[in-house]
Amino acid sequence: MSDIVVVCTDGSDLADRAAHAGLARLRDGAEVIVVSVIAEDDPTLVLGAGLAGGTETPEEYERLNAVRRAEGVAAVDRLVEGLGPRSVRRELLTGDAGAAVCDFAADVGADVIVLGTRGRGGFKRALLGSVSDYVVRNAPCSVLVTNHIGDTD
Repeated sequence: MSDIVVVCTDGSDLADRAAHAGLARLRDGAEVIVVSVIAEDDPTLVLGAGLAGGTETPEEYERLNAVRRAEGVAAVDRLVEGLGPRSVRRELLTGDAGAAVCDFAADVGADVIVLGTRGRGGFKRALLGSVSDYVVRNAPCSVLVTNHIGDTD
């Protein structure tokens, strides 16, 4: 039975370099699943909430959601293309990024999650939160966090 590796990307060069660096440290032959997470659709943009009315028309709302989904799919596709001939499953998740990744890893029985970190300092991380911190603390499996910067040729 091969390992299941969940590789996370947000479409950034840093995330892709981190994924490559992380995968290079794992055994060959693993089942690789590349995921990206987008925010859930927010119908209050059209319907409003409380006394406030909506800020988007239904058409703008659909266009916004389509763009978010397309960007998520493009992020996954870009990383998969960079992984070469390896067989890779692609998934687009929705929700809070940390929780979505942990839930997905549990659902597929992942052995390891590979993700990058932006390397925020303690204050920014405390203020803004960190997907990698959340995943490390809540994952149902091992987590490999990389911040592979590499050359920016």
